[in-house]
This record gives sequence, structure tokens and C-alpha cells, in this order.
Amino acid sequence: MSLIETALQDARLSLVRIPLDQYQSYLQPLLTLIFPINQQNEGFEGDGHLPDPSLPWVNRYPFLNVSITPTECSIVCPKTLAEVLFDPPRGLAASPAVSRHGATVSSEDFVVMSVEGEGLEAGKRVLELTSPLALAGISIFFFTTYFSDYILVPAKSKAQVVRALEDRGFRFEERAEAYVKPTPHHSRNRSLTSSLGALSPSTLPPTTVGELQARTFALLKRREIVPMVDANLRLLQCAGRRDSPSRFPTDGMGLQVGLTRSLVYQPRFLSLTLTENDPASLLLEKGLVSNFDLENVLLGNREDFLVPIMLNLEPLPLEATGIVCGVADRLVGRNDSGVLTKAIEMSYLSTARTGNVIVEEKDLGYAMEALGIREHDNLEH
Repeated sequence: MSLIETALQDARLSLVRIPLDQYQSYLQPLLTLIFPINQQNEGFEGDGHLPDPSLPWVNRYPFLNVSITPTECSIVCPKTLAEVLFDPPRGLAASPAVSRHGATVSSEDFVVMSVEGEGLEAGKRVLELTSPLALAGISIFFFTTYFSDYILVPAKSKAQVVRALEDRGFRFEERAEAYVKPTPHHSRNRSLTSSLGALSPSTLPPTTVGELQARTFALLKRREIVPMVDANLRLLQCAGRRDSPSRFPTDGMGLQVGLTRSLVYQPRFLSLTLTENDPASLLLEKGLVSNFDLENVLLGNREDFLVPIMLNLEPLPLEATGIVCGVADRLVGRNDSGVLTKAIEMSYLSTARTGNVIVEEKDLGYAMEALGIREHDNLEH
């Protein structure tokens, strides 16, 4: 018997997308967002979910994700800061370097759920939690980090999320704002979904995950969306340390220096997640680890490489649902004939218009075969 627990936060968040060719124009506000120094004296006003200067910089946000990938730069941050820093970019409003095709800030507000579970592998834990949301037609973004998983949902769907979880047997713990559900082993009638998904808002949600998988791959084929793999890109999952506060000045400085070095030169792949309760979590290309050159700054296995399988979902409507559910169901062991095959452990990273399925390097061949990826579909850099 396993337990899954999720805590639903109230902080209103925005989704920001920056085209890669505009990245350098937004570097200053990006660094200001990650390393908020004395912002309380710089005109930041709003909904009360601003950085708390009394906390270490890694714990000043309820949730912050900054991801730079081969397709885009994507940011999830408090709504007020998104508007101040990126719409237009702070201090660069009149700069000719910022084109009219610069950053876009979502008009919709989001809230985040943190996901923790014991006794289940990461992929199974996520599938168990998100299946009721997928089958209810609720769009989400999903983030796997070193310590926890996070699900971003539209703020307007918060009540629907609560109903969907309760209808599937999750119990609401009011004191912790958490859903807890025993998860015995059973058939794979579960799903992982994204706000960049397979079903249009006018389409009735499927009744089974198998039906959703069939719809997903039919849509991918129809829209000519091909999962892509960069044959030269290898990632590592790392994190800051959970040491005592007395050690943070040294470790925090090492993290800040390493991140600044990595961000200044526009990395090919780096995803940073900051939260109130955990150290910094990073998913980054292996060559960037050398930027964190202070001893013991980062936790993480330096030998087990991960590979992102990227889905460019721009042809799909932003509010559509279900694409990752179908892909995940295929990867965890169900082929297009409904037959259970080799299960591939996976994690997931949502960005504004791309889905990034993360698999271990040793499983890449199996994953490519399961998703029908051919060699000439790989990205070359």
C-alpha cells in the first residue's frame, strides 16, 4: 500500500514564454527574478505573494520554474512579478533589441499543487494522481523535480480539481490542504495530462486511458507532431543541499555563481525550480555542472544521464488536454494494441509550448521504439 499526498497552494501564478532569439534581451529581468535582492524597495506591489527578503533566495517563492530548452524559454512565477518584469521587460521597454514578438505573459492565472508519495516510482505516482484530472478534462502543466513533483492548474479550475480528486477517492486533509489516497497495485487505468494536450475544449473527455492514448497518437499523426530527440543532449538531475542555515551563505553563493555562469551564455537545456520548503532543484545539460565548481554544492548522481524527448505542441490549442497522458501510457508499458510491454520509467517537464518527456539514457532506445521515433527525426546541433 502506498500513499500520495498533494498540497494545493493559493498563490496566483503566470506563465511566461520568451522566444530563444530574444533570450539575451530578457536576461537582466530573468536574473532579477531568480535572485531577488531588496525588491521591497523597488516598487513591487501586488497580491502578497512577492519574495520574502528575510528568507534565503532559494526559498522566497511558493513556486518558481525557469526552463531554457532547445525550443523556448519558459517561466512560471508570481503573477505580479510576471507583469512587472516581463510585460514589457523591466528597464528595456524602449530598447530596439526587444522586438514586438518578445515575451508573452499568460492572461490566465494558475495555482500549483505539490505532489509527494511513498512506495511508488515517480512515473507511477504521477500517473496515479493525474488520471482523475485527465479523465475529467482538466488541463495541467507538470514538473518533476529532485525532491517533489508539481502540477500547475488553471485557477478557475481549482474547484473542479477538488471534485475530480474527491470523486476518485482522494481524502481532503484540511489542516494540510492535502489529498491523501491509498494506492494499491491495479491495472494501468491512469493518465498524465498537460495543458498542451490532445483534446480540444469542445471534445468530450475519454472514459478510459486506453481511449485517450488512441486519440493522442491519432492527433499527433494528423497534426504532424513528431517526438524529437537531440542525439547529443544529455542531462543530469541535481539539487542544492539540505544543510543547516549556517552553511547556506557558502552553498547559496556557490549556487548563485553557478547559475549565473550557466544562464549568461544561454544554455541549451536548464530547468530550475525554487519553492518555499525545498532546496533548489536543477535539470541541466551535463556540461553545465562544471559551472558549480565549489565542492559539494550540488547533490545528484553525475553518471546516470537523462535524455529529453521533446514534443513541439504549438499546433495545438493552449487549453487542450491529454497529450502527455497518452504518451506516458505508451511509455509505461502499453503499446498501440493495448498490450503491456516493457515499462520505461519517465519523468516530465512542461514548458509553455513544449512537452519534455525525460527518460534514462539506457531506456532511450526502448522509448524511441515505443513512440515511433526514427533516426532522421532526431535534432542535430
